Amino acid sequence: MPDYDVIVIGAGNGGLTSSAMLAKGGKRVLLIEKHNVPGGCATSFRRGRFEFEVALHQLSGMGSQEKPGPLRSILRELEVEEKIDWVWMHNLYRMVLPGRFDITLPANKEGAISALQSNFPAEKENIKNFFDLVYSYIVEWFKITQTKQDDISREKFPLYFKYHLKTAQEVVEEFFTDQNLQTVINFYWCYLGVPPKKIAFEAMILCLFAYIEFKPYHLKGGSQMMSAALTETLRKYGGDVRFNTPVESIIVKDNRVCGVVAGDGERYTAPYIVSNISPVHTYVNLMDPSDIPPEALYNLGSNRIGVSAFILYIGLDCPPREVGFTESMNVFCSEAGLDEGFLGLKTIDTEKDPFIVSCYNLDDPHFSPEGTSQVAVVCLKYGEPWIELPPEQYHETKYRCADTLLRRIESQFPGFREHIEEIEAATPITCMRYLGHPGGAIYGFDKEVKDTGYFFQTRSHVQGLYFAGTWTGWDGFQPTLSSGYSTARKILKQMSMEVK
Repeated sequence: MPDYDVIVIGAGNGGLTSSAMLAKGGKRVLLIEKHNVPGGCATSFRRGRFEFEVALHQLSGMGSQEKPGPLRSILRELEVEEKIDWVWMHNLYRMVLPGRFDITLPANKEGAISALQSNFPAEKENIKNFFDLVYSYIVEWFKITQTKQDDISREKFPLYFKYHLKTAQEVVEEFFTDQNLQTVINFYWCYLGVPPKKIAFEAMILCLFAYIEFKPYHLKGGSQMMSAALTETLRKYGGDVRFNTPVESIIVKDNRVCGVVAGDGERYTAPYIVSNISPVHTYVNLMDPSDIPPEALYNLGSNRIGVSAFILYIGLDCPPREVGFTESMNVFCSEAGLDEGFLGLKTIDTEKDPFIVSCYNLDDPHFSPEGTSQVAVVCLKYGEPWIELPPEQYHETKYRCADTLLRRIESQFPGFREHIEEIEAATPITCMRYLGHPGGAIYGFDKEVKDTGYFFQTRSHVQGLYFAGTWTGWDGFQPTLSSGYSTARKILKQMSMEVK
């Protein structure tokens, strides 16, 4: 008899929800994680008196207790909802292009439309028509998810067939002529990792809709609290966890997974494995070459490693409003249009890139010690230029990029630098080290139109091997948490069929 029913590799968002769901479903589960804490990107770290949130800016898909969104429903089922104090963020984001616009969008449909129409009066009717399209498309998209494939037709779902394979930029150009407005509408490309000319329109508006209708949230104590609560559910239902335990190899026999070998040489057997790490590492590093199906390598070759990030974690010795913060989510651009910003992702310099500044204390005054503020600054960057950087130039380059971002922040928030008490800079190399992802990718593979939606594959070419997380689905907290839950349900269904 195998040691376990399912082994889950990696305690990121997808690994945590899949292992918790499988354990609650009565299965014997082992979760293996190389780090000493669960969470992956959903963790925190300490510097001085500050505990810094690693990655969560806005959690989508929550909804209210009375009208739960899809993520709240999952966290409720996994017994996490009641263990956490959720913080509702009332605005979507503030976007600034100095000298052009400074606009804040409320987290409700009417408020967002009104703010956009006030700032771009010449496009007033186009703004209304665009949001009508967004909501009508979402209705069709949801109906399609509940419809058998043979019953899906162009006649029944005209908007879906018209826009499904279009890019976000194609659609906003269909509605708007003002490039500044296009830039504001397309903000959520930052959460998806590729520019509007490459990202699917559907991906962009699903993100926009999720934040407007289910509201952006944060949580007291940061995302590490959620990771700990999911681990608690796993253990409550008999699941085992091994921290500080890398997986050295996956055991495969006759194209069927049988178990894993851990870093300490211990072998654990199971007929099912969920990989919450990259398929690149799963196939190339953990499997014997003779066990890798040619189709798997072919699929890997058609994907491109996605974007990483340059991040500053900053603790200020003053309340946020003392240095001019009025919104928790701030986006700064150096020019209208997002293609130039995308080109900057492939360079090291941070002089012109769009960047996000989050100040959590505006929504949760107790997020850092009394009288202080916690700020995160994110500038998306690909890992290749950093990987190719000579080691002796790394630290000087890192601090030069940090100084450039601080100078740009200072221009928006005068006096910011003199209030810095703690600061830590992370590069794509940092992300590689802590996440173990190729290229330090924070969103998995790049997800262009051809790589999304129905093209996602959570089941591998090896029997019993499944995937969860950003590498085989949408990126971000809600999608990765949901992906683990969905993968677990597929395995539970497959197990029940085998019993019959």
